[in-house]
Amino acid sequence: MLKRKRLIRFGDAIIMDRGFYAYRNYLVGIRYGIVPLIIPRKNFRLEKLEGLISYPLFIFNSKNVDREKRRYRKLVNRLFKGLKEDLKKLRSIIEDVIKLGKEAFSLRRLHCYDYEPVRKKCSLSVLLTGMTIKLGFREKKVIQRLSEW
Repeated sequence: MLKRKRLIRFGDAIIMDRGFYAYRNYLVGIRYGIVPLIIPRKNFRLEKLEGLISYPLFIFNSKNVDREKRRYRKLVNRLFKGLKEDLKKLRSIIEDVIKLGKEAFSLRRLHCYDYEPVRKKCSLSVLLTGMTIKLGFREKKVIQRLSEW
């Protein structure tokens, strides 16, 4: 659905929590051209995922097979590189930024019921959150203090 609405493009990474954890979800994400970074559970085995990944058949139906193989390998490499990072830290920073938008920039008290006012308020909140981070408030503790202020 995200791809159909053009909210994501080929090669984008999507961070998901444990509710989406399944080896099949990694394979489906790669097939659609995204990097699904799902926070793994304790029994996750990287070797098992490596064994499940293979080229999908639609790659061999394209005009330039070598180019499609390179693109697919690039996605797989980004997936394994992303899975080796600490996704819990990244997820907590994302939660803090969302909390900053809700608490500090008036998304908590959203008393609008029509599409246009909601869109304007949400756009303003996203803009102010982005400007805050762009101005240098990037550390976790600073973002938490801003959202509680």
